Amino acid sequence: MSPNNKTARIVFVNQKDCTGCESCVAMTPDVFRMTSDGLAEVHNPQGDSEEKIQEAMDGCPASCINWKP
Repeated sequence: MSPNNKTARIVFVNQKDCTGCESCVAMTPDVFRMTSDGLAEVHNPQGDSEEKIQEAMDGCPASCINWKP
């Protein structure tokens, strides 16, 4: 998949493990946002390429972002 293509897989955040660091939001704001509780959530799973989303997943210090099986 080229970097300009949107993702075919669906990403999710395990909020039980989220530390609220906002790194995913900083890296891919078209996919992630913060809730009023200060936790990350997916607001647009098709908002960026799989490569960009994977970078956000890899950069998450809590490892709470995953692809749905």
